[in-house]
Amino acid sequence: MTRALIVRQAGPGLSLQDTGRPGYLVYGLSRGGAADRLALAEGAALLGQPGDLAALEMAGMGGAFEATQTIRIALTGAPMQAAIDGTAVTWNASHTLAAGATLTIGAARAGVYGYLHVGGGFDGPVTLGSRSAHLASGLGARIESGASLPVGPDKGGETGLALPVDDRFSGGTVRVVPGPQTGLFPDDEIARFDATQFTRDTRGNRMGVRVVPDGDGFAPEGGLSVLSEVIVPGDIQITGDGTPFVLLAECQTTGGYPRIGAVLPCDLPRVAQAAAGTGLRFRFVTPGDGVQAMSRARAHRKALAKSAHPLLRDPHTIRDLLAYQLISGVTDGGL
Repeated sequence: MTRALIVRQAGPGLSLQDTGRPGYLVYGLSRGGAADRLALAEGAALLGQPGDLAALEMAGMGGAFEATQTIRIALTGAPMQAAIDGTAVTWNASHTLAAGATLTIGAARAGVYGYLHVGGGFDGPVTLGSRSAHLASGLGARIESGASLPVGPDKGGETGLALPVDDRFSGGTVRVVPGPQTGLFPDDEIARFDATQFTRDTRGNRMGVRVVPDGDGFAPEGGLSVLSEVIVPGDIQITGDGTPFVLLAECQTTGGYPRIGAVLPCDLPRVAQAAAGTGLRFRFVTPGDGVQAMSRARAHRKALAKSAHPLLRDPHTIRDLLAYQLISGVTDGGL
C-alpha cells in the first residue's frame, strides 16, 4: 500500500508548505513557503531530516488524519490540541502514528500556524522547484477533506523527542531595520512608531497582516507618495489611513505605499504567529545589529537537533505500561 496520510476532516486553512520558491521575484512571484519557517526547521530537527521538506501548514486549526502505513510525525508551530486515537500527545515533539490510527488536531491554543511533519516529507507535485501552495498566485490549492497526501521515503529514526518551546506565539517586540524610504518620515514619527503599542487586526492572511496603533496613524513628510517598486516579506507599508501593514510570505512583489522599515526575517515568525488582538511593538535596530541577530538565528537553527531531548511520558496515559521502556537502558526488572 502506498505511504500516504488520508485527510478525514480538513480545517479551513490547510496547505502544503516548504521553504518556498526563491529566485522568481523578477517574474512577479514572491517566495511564498511556510508562514513560520522556524517551525519547518523545528520539525526537521525532531525527525532528523532535511529542513526543505514539505509539511502541512494548518491555519487556526487542523483536522483529522489517518496513515495508510505506520509513519513518524512531528508537531510544531502554534500549539494546538492534538491526540492519537483519543490519547493526548505533546506539541513541539515527534511521535509514531500507527497505520489506521487517527490523529486529531484541534484549534490553536496560541498563535496561528501549526505544522504537521511526516518522516520523509510530503511527496506532492513540484512546481517551479517547490511543493508549496502559493494561494495568492493560484499555484496549488488548500487541502480538502478526503485528500490523500503521498508521503516520501523515510530513512527512519527515533521518535518521542521534544524541543524546548520557543514562545513566539503571544506577540511581543520585533526588531526593525531602516529601509530606503525610512528617511521620508520625520524623526518624531519614527520615534513615535518605535514607542507605540500595536494590536494585530482581524484583517490578515498569508500575504500580510494589518496592525492597528494605539493612537494616531503615521505619514511621511508632507504626505508624499512613492512610485511602485519591489517589496519583500517583512516590509512595513504605511497605508493611506496611516495604519501599518506587515508583509508576509505571499506578499505581492511591487507596491506604492511608503515603507517605514522592515522586520528582520528572523523575527517575522512572531508577526505571522500573532493572532487577532495580540499586542506587538516594533523596535528599530541598526543594520549592524540586524546582521548579528540574523547570525544568531542561523546558529540557533543549526543547533536545534542537539536541543531535542527524550519526551517525558505520563504513565497514566501509556496504554501498555508494562511494555513501555520508561528508562533508557534498563530492561531487567530485577535491577
